[in-house]
Amino acid sequence: MFSLATITTVCLAFWGVAAAPAVSGPESSLERRARAQVFTHCTVPNTVALTFDDGPYLYTYDIVNALDAAGAKGTFFVNGNNYNCIYNTDVRARLKYAYDHGHMIGSHTWAHKDLTTLTWDQIHDEMWRVEQAVQRITGAYPAFMRPPYGNYNDLVLDASGIRGQSVIIWDFDSQDSLGASVQTSKNLYTSTIANHPSTILALNHETIETTAHQVLPFAIQKLQAAGYRLVTLAECLGKPAYQSVGAPSAPDSTWHC
Repeated sequence: MFSLATITTVCLAFWGVAAAPAVSGPESSLERRARAQVFTHCTVPNTVALTFDDGPYLYTYDIVNALDAAGAKGTFFVNGNNYNCIYNTDVRARLKYAYDHGHMIGSHTWAHKDLTTLTWDQIHDEMWRVEQAVQRITGAYPAFMRPPYGNYNDLVLDASGIRGQSVIIWDFDSQDSLGASVQTSKNLYTSTIANHPSTILALNHETIETTAHQVLPFAIQKLQAAGYRLVTLAECLGKPAYQSVGAPSAPDSTWHC
């Protein structure tokens, strides 16, 4: 007999709808085999994935415009209710702007909690609520999840796998969220580029003003001058960005945090 979690997985895959599974834990061998793959590097040579966590935020438009002006694409790992509520009119407009301009949207969970401290049901709640919001606002159901703080355990991998998602970490950190100065972040980009890695999967935060307005333009120029293609995470992995893509939904009374 199939467990409720397995049935939920099939429904998610078929309909592309995020729903909170009422499950007590991974039980069947099928569920155990569904453990998510973890990516810490891009796999397509000569690509860089510039990723931005913790939005949508005030600087989304500026980041998108800077990338677009350079013929580059970025990836936004968004929260549902961290710095602000994703359903607020201005916040969902930022998300839609990034998506409509061809940038990738991934899950960064609902409230940016450390998933390794949560129960099975709590992990799923953190995941499905932001997945649902992204799908409602853009029409796309994310295929990638970045755990807050980069923290994950087997339970998180099982939950992500059941939800059809891969887990994304990074191999370069601008250290903006750690309080790094603009010059420190620039130096980190410069030293990394000087080592000529085949690919770079870069962690940045769209909530940091200096990242959007000073570090990003510098990074774009240096990376492109070194011959890298600045692409979405999905393109740097050679994988689809979303599990399904459809039309966005019309806001209703359930759109709240």
